[in-house]
Order: sequence, then structure tokens, then C-alpha cells
Amino acid sequence: MREISSDITFEVAADQTASVRVTRSTRLTVKCGTVWVTRSDDTADYWLEPGHTLRLRRGERLWIGAEGGAPAWVGFAVPARLTERVVDLAARAAQRAGVHIGDGWRTV
Repeated sequence: MREISSDITFEVAADQTASVRVTRSTRLTVKCGTVWVTRSDDTADYWLEPGHTLRLRRGERLWIGAEGGAPAWVGFAVPARLTERVVDLAARAAQRAGVHIGDGWRTV
């Protein structure tokens, strides 16, 4: 079992199944190859190709295997923190409205 706590990419060998426990809300992205994913709290299995993503919930367990007899690469990315998203959205809204937001410093 490997805990996911930051952005990471790893290879799943063709003849292995990786067991992963998700410690934070995370996004799985297939980088190379095709994988199947079984989730602990879901009755469905997922077959994902390169570029496909799957949002993962904190506390769930995954079983990931490479499909088609070839290894696959999967990446896990922790989403940006909410405060970073809010600041980014506010900055974009201000820019569209023509308002300049500085960095908090003022020259006198």
C-alpha cells in the first residue's frame, strides 16, 4: 500500500496490481498505457486510457492494474488549495472588470 500525499507519477507493471489508499482528495490521470481501477466504495470498475482522469475521495482504497500486457504510468495530483482557487478566480474577475490588483505594496 502506498499513501498519496503529494503530486506523484508511478509505473504499474503489466503483471502487478497496485493497492493505494488515498489520504487526501486527489485526481488520478493516466499518463501512458491503459489501466483498470477498482474503488473500495464503488461497485463499478473503470478502464482508463491516456489523458483520462478520475477524481478520488479521501479515505478510499484503489486497486490499479495495467491492461493489455504492457506497463502503464499513472499520476496523482492533489488539487490546488481552496484559498489559491479563490484568489485566482478573484484576480481573473478583477482583470475582466479592468481593475488592477497589486501585491499589497505601495510606493510613496
